[in-house]
Amino acid sequence: MPDIDISELDNFGERLKDLRTERKMSQTELADLVGLRYAHVSRYENGGSRPSADMLMKLSKALNVSTDYLLFGKIEDAAKADFKDKDFLNMFKQAENLPPEDKELVKKFLGSFLKNKKFEELANAS
Repeated sequence: MPDIDISELDNFGERLKDLRTERKMSQTELADLVGLRYAHVSRYENGGSRPSADMLMKLSKALNVSTDYLLFGKIEDAAKADFKDKDFLNMFKQAENLPPEDKELVKKFLGSFLKNKKFEELANAS
């Protein structure tokens, strides 16, 4: 069983706040989603309180991340939680093993594709 670095828990409140603000949610909105008062979310974010296991699960679901990510901040756990399409996630895992120049090519292709899609959406909206 791997050792757990308890010091990683010190950043829980910071991660919670970052995730909430990335999702453009107020403390009140997050609190309503998980059945708390906004003041309690504030205490979590400021390190004045830690959630129960049950509340941790509710927070992770509301923010669409794993409980591991909320507790320990492992980027891999956040990525897994955000990918609904497992085939897409597997492709990215495979791309991770490519040489740096090939990874850069994949990034450029995907970036261009997404920019074109955005342009098409804007053109169709007008």
